[in-house]
Amino acid sequence: MKTKRVPPRNVDEYIDGFSPEVQSILEKIRATIRQAAPGAEEIISYQIPAFTLKGNLVYFAAFKNHIGLYPPVKGDETLERKVARYAGEKGNLKFPLDQPIPYDLISKIVELRVKQNTATTTTKRKKK
Repeated sequence: MKTKRVPPRNVDEYIDGFSPEVQSILEKIRATIRQAAPGAEEIISYQIPAFTLKGNLVYFAAFKNHIGLYPPVKGDETLERKVARYAGEKGNLKFPLDQPIPYDLISKIVELRVKQNTATTTTKRKKK
């Protein structure tokens, strides 16, 4: 009989649920996101780690063979081309665990999301 897995209450609990090798990758992704978006807040959403700053920035999750990064990259053609090799079925990114994780690329994605969220917030304020 399967037991139901208890959802993590915070990002530390989420990361602690994986092997030391995967924990190391998840911690480096976490640090990369924090550096690219220093004012972002860490939360658990949909039972996975997420960062918010003037709206949702990014989510990440570990799977058996890859690390997923969400949402899909949109709004920067150059960056879209760079992430194309990692795009999954719905455009979400899959970074294989048997290859080097592109932390620099993750940083650029987060920086783009910060700009997009900031622009969206500014546009919403102007409309009022």
